[in-house]
Amino acid sequence: MDTLSGGTSVYWCQLKPKGPWQNYKVPFVFATNGRPYLQQLQTKSGIWFCDLRRPTNLRVCLATWYSPQGLLDALAQDVDQANTRLTQEGFNYGLELRDYQIRAIQAVESALAREQRILLLAMATGTDKTKTCIALVYRLLKTKRFRRILFLVDRTALGEQTSNAFKDSRMENLQSFADIFEIKDLKDIELDRDTKVHIATVQGMVKRVLYPSDSASVITPDQYDCIVVDECHRGYLLDRELSDRELEFRDFNDYVSKYRRVLEHFDAVKIGLTATPALHTTQIFGEPVYIYSYREAVIDGWLIDHEVPFKIRTKLSEEGMVWNPGEQMEFFNPQTGQLDLVHAPDEVKIEVEQFNRKVITEDFNRVVCEALAQHIHPSLPEKTLIFCATDGHADIVVNQLKLAFQSIYGSVEDDAIVKITGNADKPLELIRKFRNEVNPKVAVTVHLLTTGIDIPAICNLVFIRRVNSRILYEQMLGRATRLCNEINKEVFRIFDAVRLYEAIAPISSMKPVVVNPNISFTQLVEELETVNNPDALETVINQLLVKIQRKRRHLSPNNQEQLEAIAGMLLSNMVSHLKQSTPQQVREWWEQRKAIAPLAAGIAQILDLRDGGTVPMLVSRHADELVAIERGYGNAERPEDYLDSFRAFLLENMNKIPALMIVTQRPRELTRAQLKELRIGLYTAGYTEIKLKTAWREITNEDIAASIIGFIRQAALGDALIPYTERVDRAMKKILASQPWTPPQRKWLERIGKQIKAETIVDREALDKGEFKTQGGGFERLNKVFGGDLENIVIQIHKNIWDVAN
Repeated sequence: MDTLSGGTSVYWCQLKPKGPWQNYKVPFVFATNGRPYLQQLQTKSGIWFCDLRRPTNLRVCLATWYSPQGLLDALAQDVDQANTRLTQEGFNYGLELRDYQIRAIQAVESALAREQRILLLAMATGTDKTKTCIALVYRLLKTKRFRRILFLVDRTALGEQTSNAFKDSRMENLQSFADIFEIKDLKDIELDRDTKVHIATVQGMVKRVLYPSDSASVITPDQYDCIVVDECHRGYLLDRELSDRELEFRDFNDYVSKYRRVLEHFDAVKIGLTATPALHTTQIFGEPVYIYSYREAVIDGWLIDHEVPFKIRTKLSEEGMVWNPGEQMEFFNPQTGQLDLVHAPDEVKIEVEQFNRKVITEDFNRVVCEALAQHIHPSLPEKTLIFCATDGHADIVVNQLKLAFQSIYGSVEDDAIVKITGNADKPLELIRKFRNEVNPKVAVTVHLLTTGIDIPAICNLVFIRRVNSRILYEQMLGRATRLCNEINKEVFRIFDAVRLYEAIAPISSMKPVVVNPNISFTQLVEELETVNNPDALETVINQLLVKIQRKRRHLSPNNQEQLEAIAGMLLSNMVSHLKQSTPQQVREWWEQRKAIAPLAAGIAQILDLRDGGTVPMLVSRHADELVAIERGYGNAERPEDYLDSFRAFLLENMNKIPALMIVTQRPRELTRAQLKELRIGLYTAGYTEIKLKTAWREITNEDIAASIIGFIRQAALGDALIPYTERVDRAMKKILASQPWTPPQRKWLERIGKQIKAETIVDREALDKGEFKTQGGGFERLNKVFGGDLENIVIQIHKNIWDVAN
């Protein structure tokens, strides 16, 4: 050990000579000044570590020391050789990865080769991020790029789902991942020497790393050299940069999030997985190294699109609930379980966004459930997920929906509709049943099923609650986007009873004064007494005043009375008085009250009270009735307007989008790449196959499964709208009758016809994939089966599809 100027100590680790670090006799060095690690003061705190064996290795700041075994393990690792092996490793696994999953893995591996240590992978919900991650983790372990990987999840249910996926995945030689590499899951705390993957919850790791028991083994930064964080968009109490003022007085534990501190504890590469990257996600993981969007996945056929949402309009949702001055109002008091009666001093109006959150309204939920029952049949195999505002609201909906089903269908099984929330009995067991068994058909939830749960049979999403987060909304939609061939799922439906679909707006750029709302009033008072810097004191006072203003709106009359008695003035006067006072006068005012009695503690105690489910709820007896169940088409209110705007869009862009000209004049020449580009352009403009089909059905009462090409030609040329499968059948019948084919030729023609129905276009690229590649040897071998004329035959099939005389 050597001591440098400024008190920094340098520790060096010398191992056997002529090791893999070439001419370096000291492969690892550490430096520290003894200050605990703080991200905001990285250069002046923590333990700095550098692996000297490679000149491109950068020094990193750690929270604690490496273990001796960790140093030996790192010594045995050859990163350059591992990166080379990754480029040579194929993708011939039992997982059958899709093209975009392979591209995602290659993007991560390329970033690792560039020595990027923090990465973000963004893939739409339902595109099987877990399978992608299993293949990635397998490759990283097989090539010895990493020694041990921590897979972090935020919910026990998601951890159990991930653990089962790892154990069930067949990798090579019919062996599962668990047969090849040792896995520890949620119930395992102590790791073995051979453990390669550890699945854990964020909450569990926070407890182990930040609050270890006396008997727990020390967790060193070398325990994992790679951390994969699933659903990393959540942020988990994301910390923020402390201002210069606050660094002078506030303990870093107040702001540094437990989630981020766990990540920073380990000298590991961090890989974040998300479907909805947000600002706070990129603040931790940076910009995505690869993005596969929902739009792209729908266009590629890997995800399901949704129909135009059903808007359930009721009298109360349109007009709101109104109590006139002097009218009797009822409040349910959760503490006493009784109804309290008051009279409205002024007109009180509650809008739909507060329904079931601030007011209990049985009749609104009854009307909504009766409307749902007209569109959702409990005997069909499809599943329904309903989002409610609170746990109590979920109970109301379960009961009302059972009554509505019983009224319309005569009877309904009791376990067909269940509540699945954190307060439900055995929620994990209910989730498993919802996924794997016939019942329940309808799950009513609040937060538990919003993200990370894969249940492909969900075909209906119902919103009876408002959310303000775009990310949360998109995660909710993601519950229904997965393919489910077992029930022939083609689309999913959205039922919106609270105008959520039209209400989601961009995230506000307004920043609160109290950035961390969890700072207690008590802590602010303590800082008021101890802070000496005038600017810092002003910051504390501003936050204290905001805290009072926030709390005063929600205080019970009794608590407000107590607070005013302690303060010696009305609450409104107290806020005004403190605002007009200088920082020193505010401090003196507080000191005076502290001196005469423990009154300051009383004020803090009242203002630090949390709701905890004890705030009275307004009870509505207003009668409600269904006004209409409508569909909105973006800017077009009616289906006719939507189809008219589609026709206008085509005419306006016919010469701007080359693929449109090909579709209308030479559809047989359209390539898969051009079709994808066209679909993306139309999707961006708000036109999709599903929406066009829905609008056509509502106008004509004809349910025609035409392709996007068919809709374009109908709108632009007036072609008859014919189901695409019917067009393909006619084209294939014509080609099969055109000449005598051999049995192998006929077999492959029938498969080509089936593939055209699935993908709209089959070209040379398509004939080099899937069963055409694995069973037929790809285009070159199949071309020999057809005497070198396969390309012309495929062109003729596509010509027959759009032949007017077809």
